[in-house]
Amino acid sequence: MDNYRLDRRLLAQEWPAILVLLMMLVGALVIYPYLPERVPVHWNAVGEVDNYGSRAFGAFMFPLMTVGLYVLMLVLPLVDPRRENYSKFMGAYRVIRLGFVIFMAVLYGLILTASMGYYVPMDRVMPALMGFLFILIGNYLPRIRHNYFVGIRTPWTLADEEVWRRSHRFGGIAFVLAGVISLGVAFVARGTVAFIVVISAVMLAAVLSAGYSLLIYRQKG
Repeated sequence: MDNYRLDRRLLAQEWPAILVLLMMLVGALVIYPYLPERVPVHWNAVGEVDNYGSRAFGAFMFPLMTVGLYVLMLVLPLVDPRRENYSKFMGAYRVIRLGFVIFMAVLYGLILTASMGYYVPMDRVMPALMGFLFILIGNYLPRIRHNYFVGIRTPWTLADEEVWRRSHRFGGIAFVLAGVISLGVAFVARGTVAFIVVISAVMLAAVLSAGYSLLIYRQKG
């Protein structure tokens, strides 16, 4: 494939993500009549429900939002000035899209489970889910090539392809470590402590990656 095209061939390769999305939508239709009038839609740092939505909102918001974000991930490369580079990391980008969809589907399933009256320890589940997502993204970051929508996009990575490559190798390690920390904290801590550790880990990975890109750029100059 010489360029990124949103055609039948690409969509045929997207069948796992599309299948998960369809399962979410069908699940929403099936479970809607059984949901209570008020559905939990947000939990605080200690795992307590602090916001509710209507039955329709609880049933359909997550599936529709996931479909919208997934479609956006498919469409954005079409307007990217570096569109031709997507063919160099199509496989990695496909896995990242699928990982995102699965993450959202699992989270949606947990919300429905809580809505039906079952206890869900969100303060432990979320760090674990986010850990898996960070590890996945970190593993595939080094494969992402120069573009304007996916990856570590700082002024320095966008200005120089070598800075981009080196920053993404560094960022891949940083985000995998953030994922391991998030996954580990799910087993040893909970509540506010777990929340702070997870947020700190991902923020540190992002800041270090951005700072590393500036350092490499200045060394080249």
